[in-house]
Amino acid sequence: MPSEETQQIIRILVVDDEPTITEFLETGLTYEGYTVVTVADGATALETAHTFHPEVVILDVMLPDVDGWEVCRRLRQESEVGILMLTARGDVDDRVNGLEMGADDYLVKPFKFKELLARVRSILRRRRIALPHILQSGELRLDRESRDVTVNNAPVHLTPREFEVLELLMTHPRQVLTRETILNRVWGYNYFGDTNVVEVHISSLRDKLGDRDRQRIQTVRGVGYSLRG
Repeated sequence: MPSEETQQIIRILVVDDEPTITEFLETGLTYEGYTVVTVADGATALETAHTFHPEVVILDVMLPDVDGWEVCRRLRQESEVGILMLTARGDVDDRVNGLEMGADDYLVKPFKFKELLARVRSILRRRRIALPHILQSGELRLDRESRDVTVNNAPVHLTPREFEVLELLMTHPRQVLTRETILNRVWGYNYFGDTNVVEVHISSLRDKLGDRDRQRIQTVRGVGYSLRG
């Protein structure tokens, strides 16, 4: 990923016994540039943490064998790893329990990926750990923190959705991203609107970036789009 900063490997351990959740998080977090390992029970989570050395653990409360509370307590005894608890419960007592066990934050299911990602980034920032926030592709520059985009140092004004589509493309330069991938990552897996929304936003991005010949954002017919620089 082109950047003005040195790329840092940030490891995230996802602990949940629901395959749909682990697959969803593994896909989304990997696209964001994180190195992800998933496990389905508490005992394996503790073993994996010792060898994988994650910066953040996303930890479900309701697990077979060792529950999430106990996993959180043991992890906190051993390290300062960031811990984000996931649970279907929304009771205040449960949130307090998780925080008292040493969790950094708490997220109730069902959740939006954007909110989870924001909480992960917040945990990392508190530990002064972060992925590079500047993405660069030729004269195109995107700042994830300020959300500024420039081409040849001239500002480009994007809508929030346009910014997210461009950020996704710039995170995976020269890779072909399918329309479904872009739709799921930007609009969410529960989006049931018109799939042409991806084409509309790509067209608008091309106009605003001065990509009239479609050389920066290329269409791979029948597949999707790729940022070529």
